[in-house]
Amino acid sequence: MTNNYVEALYEEALKHRNREEAIRLSKYMRNQFEYIGLRAPQIQDVFKQHVKAHGLPAKEDLHDVITSLWELEEREMQSSALYLLDLMKKQFTEDDLQLLEHIITTKPWWDTIDHIAKKHFGYYLEKFPQQRQQIIDRWIATDNIWLIRSCILFQLGYKERTDVAMLEDIISRTCHTNEFFINKAIGWALREYAKQNPEKVIEITNSLPLSNLSRREALKHIGKN
Repeated sequence: MTNNYVEALYEEALKHRNREEAIRLSKYMRNQFEYIGLRAPQIQDVFKQHVKAHGLPAKEDLHDVITSLWELEEREMQSSALYLLDLMKKQFTEDDLQLLEHIITTKPWWDTIDHIAKKHFGYYLEKFPQQRQQIIDRWIATDNIWLIRSCILFQLGYKERTDVAMLEDIISRTCHTNEFFINKAIGWALREYAKQNPEKVIEITNSLPLSNLSRREALKHIGKN
């Protein structure tokens, strides 16, 4: 089932190969990944048609399907894996943390990490809040920039549900770095929360030793409305 499901999706995507676009997309991603040459709307459409024809895999096959898609060379297949998780995340169990950690730390770059952090990891931590602090503590302690970025960004979609004390604590523990992807994430998370509470964001930026990048991003839209 797993192999047939993945192979059918892969073969359908290959029918739309665009070599010129593949080169452009690869350059945009600093030549880290190969591409079939499908832009996001195109691969989404291929995926939707695949689900319409084949349905969703059984929950017990989810890990195998996702990891099989993740192993394929072309980046569109990792995008397809994320679309599949979008549809199946309501079926997450506590054991699915292992899958999330795997796809965050395997072939990581901002395109997959930001999707996972907001749509999947954030959902997981709301579904299993008793696991939240332990996971955050462990991931920050790994020094893996992509796990840390995920910790910073997981509340992006929470809006008024944001645990600002946790956000501030995470930022206070991760802001002492020159790592671009962490500092950018800090600024993004604060900028998003500023839509709910700009005064608190100003307070945080004044009290923590944020990088210039983080501070600039955090305050970007405050006072402009």
